[in-house]
Amino acid sequence: MKTIKASIIGFGSIGQGVARVLLMKKDYLKKEGLDIKVIAVTDSKGAMIDENGLDLEKCLEIKSEKGTIAEEKMTGLEVIRQIEHDLVIEVTPTDVITGGAGLLNMQAAFETKKDVVTSNKGPLTLKFKELNELAEQNGRLFRYEATVGGAMPIINLTKEVMAGNEIESIKGIFNGTCNYILTRMLEEKAAYSEILTEAVDLGIAETDPTYDVEGIDTAGKVVILANAVFGMNKTINDVDRTGITQITYEALEMSERNGKTIKLIGEVRKNGELTVSPRLIPIGHPLSVSGTLNVASVQTDLAGEITVTGKGAGSIETASSILSDIISIYKEN
Repeated sequence: MKTIKASIIGFGSIGQGVARVLLMKKDYLKKEGLDIKVIAVTDSKGAMIDENGLDLEKCLEIKSEKGTIAEEKMTGLEVIRQIEHDLVIEVTPTDVITGGAGLLNMQAAFETKKDVVTSNKGPLTLKFKELNELAEQNGRLFRYEATVGGAMPIINLTKEVMAGNEIESIKGIFNGTCNYILTRMLEEKAAYSEILTEAVDLGIAETDPTYDVEGIDTAGKVVILANAVFGMNKTINDVDRTGITQITYEALEMSERNGKTIKLIGEVRKNGELTVSPRLIPIGHPLSVSGTLNVASVQTDLAGEITVTGKGAGSIETASSILSDIISIYKEN
């Protein structure tokens, strides 16, 4: 049995999802020869620490009751630097402008010889190459499947399952909020502003939905795919980006009359072109999924076009990708 001491840095929706998934899959992990012992959990107010292993059910209860798990005034960065453990699960909020706390946390983890699994795309859209080089210099492993498409396995699919294929392009719907808005505008014959309000009320869109509706979130994911799959060194500034704020119900209706729908599509091509823009997609095409679903179409030289669809958000769904990455690191090492 291999014991892995881990920290969960960030205990919002995804961090709590990770805790729930580790509880749900504890027996499965033991059968796989892995004992994941979470020794520290942090949120914005502080940390809860037990170097013998925390009771994750208790952590979830305390977070629910008090709104914080803070028993000690330690930041995530201090936990990473000061407490000996093997794995940092970095799930703090995304910041694609500066990289935020996540960037500092990942750098500190590698510098102190810890592996990193993350859902935080901000640091990867800005410093992908540098983070991977830092991990390599320190002999550590870095996994980030959950940064693109939540539960949809696109990075590992292209790098492992489809090994030997040359990837020519990847395109798809990588933002469930935009997909929901466009779907509902047509269903309800409603204006963009009305459905945006509905999406905010339902918690599908943030109160400030700019990252989603302006295509910034999708652009970040396209950058990660460009760097992770194609070996590029791109940042979010390299993406030609248009969001959905100018799409009208009338445009959607006219498209439908012509057998098509409008979707926000992110695409990376092997020639280095990175784009995010609304596009006409034939109704019934694999990319014309509805609601909050995500979808990715991978064009290859040998296998042709492979399409995967899945939930692009959700705490348990995203945590499923994090769990998959944890298993992939420690089963092969």
